[in-house]
Amino acid sequence: MADVQIISFGYLHAPAPEADVTVDLRRAFRDPHVDPAMRQLTGRDRAVQRTVLGTPGIRHLLRATVQQVAAYSQGPSVDRIVIGSGCAGGRHRSVVVADQLARRLRRRGHSVTVTHRDLHLPVVNR
Repeated sequence: MADVQIISFGYLHAPAPEADVTVDLRRAFRDPHVDPAMRQLTGRDRAVQRTVLGTPGIRHLLRATVQQVAAYSQGPSVDRIVIGSGCAGGRHRSVVVADQLARRLRRRGHSVTVTHRDLHLPVVNR
C-alpha cells in the first residue's frame, strides 16, 4: 500500500506544493475566516472543525479524495502519493481537510504523514 503525504497550505502565502492530487478549498466551501470569532482560530479548534465539516459537499469531497488515493495506489510503480490541501490562508479549511483525510486513509491501512505548511503563519488580512 502506498505511503501518503498530505500538505495543508495557503495559496496567499506561497505557491501550491507539487502534488499528485490538489484539493482547492478556496471557492466552493465555507471559510471560517469570515467569522470574526473564528478568524484567529485554526483548523485544530473544534469550532472551526464543526464549521468546515458542516459545509455542504465537504464530506463528499473527502470520500472522493480517498477514492482518488485508492485509484493512484493501484498504479504499478506508486510508492508515495502526495495530496495538497489548500485554502486562502492555510489555517482553517485546509487543515481540517488534511487531518480528516489522514484519519480516513489511516483507517484504510495507509501510512500517512501530515504537514501543515502555513498553520503557524499570521492570519492573512483580506
